Order: sequence, then structure tokens, then C-alpha cells
Amino acid sequence: MVPVSREGVNGLNDSRLELTTTSEAGTRQLGQDIAMAINRGVIHLKGDLGCGKSVLARAMIRLLCDDDELEVPSPTFSLVQVYSAADRNGGGEIIHADLYRIADPSECGELGLGTPEADALAIVEWPENGGGDLAAGDLEITLSERADDPPECRHVAIAGEAGALAAIGRSLAIRAFLDKGWVTGVRRARLQGDASTRSYETVSAGGEGRILMNAPRQPDGPVRDGKPYSQIAHLAEDVSAFVGVAAIVQAAGLAVPHLHASDLEAGLILLEDLGNGQIIDENRTPIRERYLASAAMLAAFHRQPLVGAHKLPNGAVHHVPAYDRSAMLIEAELLTDWYLPRFRGRQATEAEKTSFAAIWNSMIDQLDDSEKRLCMRDFHSPNIIWRDGRQGHDRVGLIDFQDAVVGPSAYDLASLAQDARVDVSPSLEAELGRHYCELRGTGGNFDEAAFRRDYAIMAAQRATKILGIFVRLDARDGKPGYLRHLPRLQDYLKRCLSHPVLADYRRWFEEMFGESGSA
Repeated sequence: MVPVSREGVNGLNDSRLELTTTSEAGTRQLGQDIAMAINRGVIHLKGDLGCGKSVLARAMIRLLCDDDELEVPSPTFSLVQVYSAADRNGGGEIIHADLYRIADPSECGELGLGTPEADALAIVEWPENGGGDLAAGDLEITLSERADDPPECRHVAIAGEAGALAAIGRSLAIRAFLDKGWVTGVRRARLQGDASTRSYETVSAGGEGRILMNAPRQPDGPVRDGKPYSQIAHLAEDVSAFVGVAAIVQAAGLAVPHLHASDLEAGLILLEDLGNGQIIDENRTPIRERYLASAAMLAAFHRQPLVGAHKLPNGAVHHVPAYDRSAMLIEAELLTDWYLPRFRGRQATEAEKTSFAAIWNSMIDQLDDSEKRLCMRDFHSPNIIWRDGRQGHDRVGLIDFQDAVVGPSAYDLASLAQDARVDVSPSLEAELGRHYCELRGTGGNFDEAAFRRDYAIMAAQRATKILGIFVRLDARDGKPGYLRHLPRLQDYLKRCLSHPVLADYRRWFEEMFGESGSA
């Protein structure tokens, strides 16, 4: 057990966090936990000689560089050592400075400590020697010892901006959850996630790896009728949805991660790691056989009766929400809210919004008699884990299904066959549709014509929504990387618009954007 006392964590407020470590191993672990929360800005490390400043800094740097054995010498004589963070930790520059022997504070500018780059992390020991030439600290961490303490005991006070302190407090809460739900001393590392507000970690101990989902409850602000977007669109606002849907899907015989531990109130889940097998190759090209196997798994799942609720460990019941008109419409309107302004250079007019909504309401009307099943909603390559060595549907591992809704069964096939992250050719899309329909037609009451109508509508709705989302991720969230997917989504939408049921939408879309889809 790594003995890190958590009593002081209750001292977290808007400006200060206090805690105690009782060993050097505990101080190292604290450094790792801080680095899991903070990878940008300026950190001032204060404390007397031998108080553990370098121990804390070294642990942070090794975690951010993703190298437990990295040589991190004290920069007492060189004043500065520079490292590069691993990509999954932001990839920025890490400046480790020790100003104990600095001759002239004005040297801080030459050392890169005056105004560090925005994506850099500067960890500065003895910052009091830098004077006014040193960048102000976003965090100030002070280590101290008391005469009556055991030799390795350190008292740690962290002061700074409220958001940074909250992030560190959350990281310490994750550590406490891992200590209780698994073992102490777990190694943590960031796992690059999706475009959502959730974050993930790979955690390991004793040669075993697991996945930590960090999803504190945080609905958006109100956007319509006093409700946040997440409620109207039926997006999961806490981890109870993941736990409930996982149980429903697992009971149907599908492969989902085993839940090792959960704290529904805190928004933390410890999951089985299904591996890193993919349904695309190293060139990001769909592997035909794996896409077909994924479609076959969907067909088998959809042959089973719908189950829309599950009792949670805390006694509450998770009811899978309906993919209703309000949800479909507010998602589609992301196109007029974000995509149209980007490519038309102006906001949508009220007349354009009204005609757009009328067209979509008419198409949604046609879904009234559609076959309803549980839609995992993001059933595509990033969320499908291929498991070599397994048999049948067990080869297809599922993750990231917490936003599941009860809606047209065609939606998830559209999500797969028009994968937003990789190019699915028209021929493979058609083959996936045929394969699914052939499997659904072997027994049961399956209406292929109605299904193909629903597929056209839901594929168009999904492409429309994602075009808006990817522009929003750039414009609002500063994530331009998603824009590279726009041409693919434009092509997918053009395929959908050839279906007669989308004739009115095709005319509206081409009037707005031309045949290219981008004006």
C-alpha cells in the first residue's frame, strides 16, 4: 500500500488544497496524480532543501513523458532541463527549472520562464529567486515537514486557480476510488478519448490492465424550454446510463466490458479492458469481414425483443429514453446552427430554419411505424473492439454506448455503414445493408422496404447532425481536427439524398449548399 493520507483533501476550497503524504512513495504518487490533472501552465514548487520538491517534479515529468525509467536529473546547476510530453499527455514542452543558484533573475526570460508557450508546462523549484522576471504561477505547491513528523512525512499545500484545484481534487478522488475498488498503487495513464466531456484512463497493477471512465455529471446550460441540449437529445449526463445499458446489452449475449467497480454518484467506473483490436487496418481502411461481422451482430441483436430498462446497483432503474421527435430535430438543427453559418458566411434566416424544421418533421412522421430497438447510437469503428480468438458475435466488443436510445433499428446500421471516421465505399455500404437484411429475413416479421426507408432517413439525420457537430467542435471547442472528416460526411449525405423519401430535403440542401454540399 502506498500510504497517502487523504484527510486533508477535505480542505479543498476555491483557492487551497491541503494534504499529507507519509512516505517518499506517497509523494511520488501525489506528483503522478497532479500530472493526471495538469499538463499546461506554470507550477511553482516551494519548500526547504530536502522537502521533496524534486521527487514531486520527477514523478510528474515521468508520467507526462510516459516513461517510468526516464532520467530526470535535478537542474540545480544547469538551471533548466527540457522534456517532451507524450502525445496522449498533450505533446507539449515540459520545462523543469531549479532557480536555487540563479545569478540574475533576468535570466528567466532567456531560460523560457518569462512567458512559456501556451502548450508548455513549466515546473519551477525555488521560484522566489526568480523575482518579477519569472512567470506567475498558475499553481503554487508548498512542501513542508514538522519536527515531530516521521522522516518521510510531508505536508503539502496547493494554492491556485479554482479550476486547476478542482481538477486536482478530481484526480485525487479517482485515486481514492481505485484504492477502494481495486488495489493501492495503481499506475495511471491518460487514454485518448472521443469528442465528449468524458475522459478515460488506462490503469494497471500486477500485470493486469483496466479502463477508468471519468464522467462527472455535467449537463449543458439551457438551450430550449429551460432544458439543456443533453436532456433534449437524450445524451447520458451521468454514468448510470452506461451501467444500465451495459447490463441490457450483455444480457442479450453481446460482448461489453465487465464492470469491476462503480461509484454512480461520483461518476466513476472501473471497466474491463477489451483490448485494442480494430475493424479497420493500419491505413484506416475498413476490414470488410469485420464490418460484415459487426452487421451480423446487429442483426442478431435486433431479432431479440426490445428491453428498455434495468435496475441499477443503487436500486434506481435506468429507463432507456425514446429517440423522440425533439431529440432527432434538435440534433438535425446543428446543421442550421453551425454548418450553415460556416459555409454560407451568415446565420440561417428564420424562413430557412422554419422550412428545414418542417421538412424534418415530415420525415420523422414517417418513422412512426418503424421497428424500434435499442440504438447504441455510436456504433462505428472507434467504439467496436475486434477480439481475435473469440467466436461468433463475441468477436465484436462494444464500448461507448451510454447514449443509447430506443429508436428505429436502422440507426445503428447507418452508423456502421456510414462510419464517420473512415471511408466506407458505396459498394461496402450496400453489401452491409444486404447482409443485414438477409440475416433479419431468416425468421421473424421483418419489413425490408420499411427498414430501407428508415435507413435513408436515419443515415441522413446522422450525417446532418455530425456535419454540425464537427463544425461546432472547431468553432466552439477549439478542436479543428474534426474538420478533416467533413468531406466524408458530405458524401454520405449525398448518398442518402438519392432516396425518394428525402426528395424535399435534397432540394433544400442543394439550394443552400449546391451539389457539393459546401456552397
